[in-house]
Amino acid sequence: MSADTVPGDTHVPFPFDEDRSARRTGLALDVVIPVYNEEADLRAAVARLHYYLTTRVPLTFRITIADNASTDRTAAIADELAEQYPGVRSVHLVEKGRGRALKAVWTESDASVLAYMDVDLSTDLDALLPLVAPLISGHSDIAIGTRLHRGARVVRGSKREFISRCYNLILRGALAAHFSDAQCGFKAIRAEVAQQLLPLVQDTGWFFDTELLILAERSGLRIHEVPVDWVDDPDSRVDIVSTAKADLQGVARVGRALATGALPLADVRRQLGRAALEPATPGVPAGMTRQVVRFAAIGVLSTLAYLALFVILRGVMGAQVANFLALALTAIGNTAANRRLTFGIRGRTDAVRHQFQGFAIFLLGLTITSGSLALLHLANPQPTNLTEIGVLIGANLVATAVRFVLLRGWVFRRRTAAPVNRPFVAQP
Repeated sequence: MSADTVPGDTHVPFPFDEDRSARRTGLALDVVIPVYNEEADLRAAVARLHYYLTTRVPLTFRITIADNASTDRTAAIADELAEQYPGVRSVHLVEKGRGRALKAVWTESDASVLAYMDVDLSTDLDALLPLVAPLISGHSDIAIGTRLHRGARVVRGSKREFISRCYNLILRGALAAHFSDAQCGFKAIRAEVAQQLLPLVQDTGWFFDTELLILAERSGLRIHEVPVDWVDDPDSRVDIVSTAKADLQGVARVGRALATGALPLADVRRQLGRAALEPATPGVPAGMTRQVVRFAAIGVLSTLAYLALFVILRGVMGAQVANFLALALTAIGNTAANRRLTFGIRGRTDAVRHQFQGFAIFLLGLTITSGSLALLHLANPQPTNLTEIGVLIGANLVATAVRFVLLRGWVFRRRTAAPVNRPFVAQP
């Protein structure tokens, strides 16, 4: 098969650039191998993958070698492989970047499911069919291989293991990601989903995967995870320091875009997102589980901040005053965080009212905690700081439960429009 040329960010039609929906008539799977200066490994990798797909995968397929501006013989070898094997083609980009290569090839592909894997084939190919099957059936929208699932079997150094786990913890904390492994080079996506998300993905390098997954998750799409058997490539030439720096910059950029609403994810959600299920248990409001989890997380952080302030202030003032100030300061931040993150309320409308109502709940919490302290000092006039803290933790648990009920049912209750009373008109 002949090679196609695609410049970096400039769209040049592929030879089959008619309407994509009309083109998607028979090819089930397009597996992309993005390569840069891989002349040593490319030939063996393509031969192994082609044999596996031919003998083990009951789907029509194509292998696309996406050469992104290699300076060695990678491009020439890719062209030779395209001529040698049926169902193999080579695409050449004039600019470097794994994300750029994937975006260019996936955008122009006529397959129903688009996948990619690293040229070192670190992931056992037996995971390929479990990866793409949920996408073929329509059950899921994106599928990823994960090395961090308990069912995965991974051979790699402790340094890479530590970096990978830290990176995914950062994603969970900074972007509220729920997928377990963002950077495993083994992923697939349904074509119609790719057409909606790819124009929104800005990164052209290693952060491409993470950005795509974050946008998919925030759009209400289903991400399927496959535990993989994975053996680290000792000859990997990824610059860990520069890649980590670029990834952190990407996290900050995407975080800002999500916080400001700059991404039109609501449109994607309307077109592709999955509708919420009705609550399985009668009387349990939809979304309550998620609200409880987020409220609990904010509560834990607020309690830690409260205790830290109490300990600091207790050294220079009495217990009741220290309790009041610590609780007041954390209550303001707690109300604002729950308003936005737990109950999904944006903008300034009713923000002042919410804070006043939150302050009323704060006074109730103050009554509970101060009353607990008063009872403690009545029973023991000189308790230790540890005893005071223990009593306050228990009192705060009670106050927290009351706070959630009041925030959900009073402060942030969704108000529906009152029914319009229409006059009765007698029919002739």
